[in-house]
Amino acid sequence: MLRTRTSRRSFVAAALLMTLAAAPVPSAVAAPSPARPATAEVPAPTTRAPIGTRTLHLVDSSRPDPWKPAAGSRELMVTMWYPALPSRGEKAPYASKALSRQILGTEALGEVRANAVTDARPAPKARPLVVLSPGFGMSRLTLTALGEDLASRGYAVAAVDHTYEAAVEFPGGRVETCLICGKQDAGAVVRNRSKDLRFVLDQLTRPGAVPRVDARRIGVAGHSIGGASAVEVMRDDPRVDAAVNLDGNFFTEPPAAGLRKPVLLLGAQRSASPEFQENWDATWSRLTGWKRWLDVPEGGHLTFTDAPWIVDRFGLPAQLPEKDRPGALGTLAATKATSLTRDYVAAFFDRQLRGVPSPLLDRPSARHPEVTFLK
Repeated sequence: MLRTRTSRRSFVAAALLMTLAAAPVPSAVAAPSPARPATAEVPAPTTRAPIGTRTLHLVDSSRPDPWKPAAGSRELMVTMWYPALPSRGEKAPYASKALSRQILGTEALGEVRANAVTDARPAPKARPLVVLSPGFGMSRLTLTALGEDLASRGYAVAAVDHTYEAAVEFPGGRVETCLICGKQDAGAVVRNRSKDLRFVLDQLTRPGAVPRVDARRIGVAGHSIGGASAVEVMRDDPRVDAAVNLDGNFFTEPPAAGLRKPVLLLGAQRSASPEFQENWDATWSRLTGWKRWLDVPEGGHLTFTDAPWIVDRFGLPAQLPEKDRPGALGTLAATKATSLTRDYVAAFFDRQLRGVPSPLLDRPSARHPEVTFLK
């Protein structure tokens, strides 16, 4: 059972993403929510380069679903973001109304617009690929701001939903909910996610795949247990060149010989928690390639996701217990949370997949004084 930080914070995430725009609650329970703009939007990417998006329904016929064998083959939903040709098409919705109801209990997120244009024509040439894995119990859509930003910087990006680990909507409107929440051990989840991600790589790097990706330059990043899974799949798959773990505890033993590939550990409040610091310490010595360990003392476990800007737009839900709020969101402003996450993840992949160095990874930054270099 997921009884570690990942499970507790995943419960917090679920509470956070419930009824953000629901009917008003008594003022004695929650503070008034800020006024909502007429059309809410995902924070704009760093560059103005046009980006497109498409949704993929992938079926791994070689593998039965590990969490629900009766369902047959393992099915996955993937959102792609990519550099695109200029288009007058409509910007994609952040979520469908049906999925928003599953996550929020309302259709509020169905009214939010993303920055990418649905099915826009990809810009020419193959792009470095970054695959994203969300936290346990969280939808792939909670990494949209990061995914769109990486696409605007020239990457092809794929965010993966791990079926039965969160609410997932399939073509035709079928929605599968979290079947294993509270019922599965974290190590098994990490190992299965590695299989999911390897299958996704198979599909995205095959001839004729759209958009075109450069199979010689592949990175994986993830939040919470998705971060642990990013490092796991890099160990399992020689195609993966670099990995980012966004505040995720490790649940599997690293190889005895070490992992000689680049890893960025970007955490929140790790320096203030001996338990969580020890978890990363245990793996740190086995990471024998390029590595950095950065901490955001004012951040929270959800700082590296879309949760901060969602709360900023729709208000904090009363369902999020007061005692869990500091660990979930910290005190960092939403705009800063989005900005630093985007900048450090992009700087890492620019360095490791493109060979472009960045001072962000070498020393503390005046632009992001909230980020501390621990190792």
